[in-house]
Amino acid sequence: MTSCQKISPSGSYDGKQGFTYLEGISRERMGAQAICMHLLTIPPGGRAKAHLHAGHETAIFAVSGATVMYWGPRLEHRMEIAAGELLYIPAGMPHLPMNPGPDPAVAVIARTDPHEQESVVLLPELEALVP
Repeated sequence: MTSCQKISPSGSYDGKQGFTYLEGISRERMGAQAICMHLLTIPPGGRAKAHLHAGHETAIFAVSGATVMYWGPRLEHRMEIAAGELLYIPAGMPHLPMNPGPDPAVAVIARTDPHEQESVVLLPELEALVP
C-alpha cells in the first residue's frame, strides 16, 4: 500500500500530440497504477496532431479559455468546449483539439493510462481532414 501524496505540478514534457504538458500525477512521478492527471495550456492558434488513446478513456475539465475539438473516425464531428465545461473522450476515439481563440486555454486532463503517453497513437492520415 502506498501513502497519500500531495504535489505541485512541476516540470513539463512534450507529448506526441504536439503540446507541452505540465507534469502532474503519473506512474513515473507518483506510482499511480491506473490514472494520470496533468495540466495543459494550449496557446492561441495551438493545434494538436490527430490522435487517439488506445484502450484508455480521457476526462477533461476546461479551466479557462475556449477550444474546438474535431472527433470521430474521420474527424467529422466538431465540438466547442468553454471554461467550466467537462469533456469525456472514449478509449480509441480519434480526435484533434485546437485553440482558435486569442487567449490561452487551460485544462486539467485525466486519463486511465498511468503513463500518459504510452497509449497515444498518432493518426497523420487524418491531419488534412481538419481545416
